[in-house]
Amino acid sequence: MAKKKHRAEPESLGLPCGGVETHAHLDSEKFADDLEAVIARARACGVSAIGHVFLSPEAYEQNTPLFAAHPEIFYILGIHPQDAKDLTDARLEAMRRIITDDPRVKAVGEIGLDYYYELSPREVQFNAFRAQLELAKAVDRPVVIHSRDAHEDAVRILLEAGFDGRPVLWHCFGSGIDLAEELVSHGWHISVPGPVTYKKNEAVQEAVAALPLDRLVIETDCPYLAPEPWRGKRNEPAFVGFTAAKIAELKGMDPAKLWRITGDNARRFFGLAETCEGGGTD
Repeated sequence: MAKKKHRAEPESLGLPCGGVETHAHLDSEKFADDLEAVIARARACGVSAIGHVFLSPEAYEQNTPLFAAHPEIFYILGIHPQDAKDLTDARLEAMRRIITDDPRVKAVGEIGLDYYYELSPREVQFNAFRAQLELAKAVDRPVVIHSRDAHEDAVRILLEAGFDGRPVLWHCFGSGIDLAEELVSHGWHISVPGPVTYKKNEAVQEAVAALPLDRLVIETDCPYLAPEPWRGKRNEPAFVGFTAAKIAELKGMDPAKLWRITGDNARRFFGLAETCEGGGTD
């Protein structure tokens, strides 16, 4: 009989309160049976805020009751590029109303381009991306970018839309140092997910090691992309600590310090209040 693999639990990392998980999909059916336990576990593992992504105004209307008792969960709302063909003027107006009325909606996203699946034609993706960038400017919110196999066009459209120096977060970074340097040169932030922990992701690790600390935040993109040692299993917000620990290793620094810095970066980017007692995480 094969020996069962031992996997370290996120509680074993001993990270203090103050970390921020910037990108989660907690309304996924994969959390239907234990959402409350997942949220509680994240808190117990030092995650003081979670960015939940609603992929449509309809998802927002249907699923906000799931998070009514959890003010530590803030919202990101947008139409994903795979669904760009479904963006109508009515849905754009619904997004505008929601963002204006609900202060928990801190950013427009995830928006951008996806050339891997191309479930919407490229020109349709361009139009949806531009429309949502204009919405973000109109409601004065940061944007969270999804770009898969499309970074040249995504950067071009952002610059054409006047986002050089504006608050932009490049979600789920998985590229090399050249793209990292390009993004940072425009004053943008980069969000690093669990695959940075994978042994063969040397280009990503090199890029993250070189990233300036003040441009760095962390995410899970759960329930996808679980970090080691949970690769291949359902991801959850508590696992963001493993990503933080790997980045700290790459940068030769204390994990708790990296945890605090990335948390502070996320709080500034999204306009979040400090939620740890005493206002600190030391």
